[in-house]
Amino acid sequence: MPDNMDIHWDLQFNRDEREKPVMALREAANVPYLTFPKLSACEKIEHLFTTRAGGVSEGQFESMNFSVNLGDLPSNVLENYRRITKVLHATPEDVVGTVQTHTVNVRRVTAEDRGKVAVCKPDYGDVDGLVTNEKGIVLAAFTADCVPIYFVDPVKEAVGLAHSGWRGTAGSMAGKMVERMKLEFGSDPADLIVAIGPSICQKCYEVDQTVADHFTALLGEAKEERERILASGAYLMKGKNGLRNYLEEGREAGKFQLDLWLVNLILLLRAGVKPEQVDVTDLCTAENSRQLFSHRASKGKRGNMGAFLKLK
Repeated sequence: MPDNMDIHWDLQFNRDEREKPVMALREAANVPYLTFPKLSACEKIEHLFTTRAGGVSEGQFESMNFSVNLGDLPSNVLENYRRITKVLHATPEDVVGTVQTHTVNVRRVTAEDRGKVAVCKPDYGDVDGLVTNEKGIVLAAFTADCVPIYFVDPVKEAVGLAHSGWRGTAGSMAGKMVERMKLEFGSDPADLIVAIGPSICQKCYEVDQTVADHFTALLGEAKEERERILASGAYLMKGKNGLRNYLEEGREAGKFQLDLWLVNLILLLRAGVKPEQVDVTDLCTAENSRQLFSHRASKGKRGNMGAFLKLK
């Protein structure tokens, strides 16, 4: 497959009213990967989100897995890093990764952190978000249903990357990332370009009353934000009354379908990000478990994909 060529690759896009898929599937150096249009238009960064293909891992980790702690061979994971960083015009020694424990902790990384997670053990833990303004550092976060969120400040030339599962989302990881970029780099939220990456969709993500209560306490009805989002065209999925809710009734009593994509978009608006500057994925990991790792679809027998972001 030629580099920079859009390929459908039998992916099931969760499109609803969108005229065409949001994310583009591309390939370079025999490695397929996904990109966002708004991030691709920013000449100051390189980014991608991996698929299951293009690596050397085997079994449940086949083939582009980035986590050793799930049982994969370290040599295979390192080779996967080598392959993906080649696409990013970097090396594994340039990668700095999260050490994810479903927190809302954010770390500013520097050149001294290069290689941590990818080629050496990090001297930090409990970090689900990373920010930097140093060029050449490749930020990395890892998912298999949870939400990766990319942040780019083209004015202050800074980037951030977060892992946000339901606990991180309930703790407003998206908002915490915006606040940290304001603190560290003087970022104006209105300047930020953000992408919400492939993760489990609302139709596939059933939660119980306890989890649902976390989000109703956090967001309430979010009517104003939902109206802004709908008007902007940033997220076109509608519900029965014209505005889709982030919580819909589940298939049985006491169960709910949670839309992590929409929740994170609402949180970004509350943090001052403009809805028209956010790309929201249209790829559900559970619906595309042949091409993307999904914890729920595989019942935990899986590897992790990587979200990667680099300031040129």
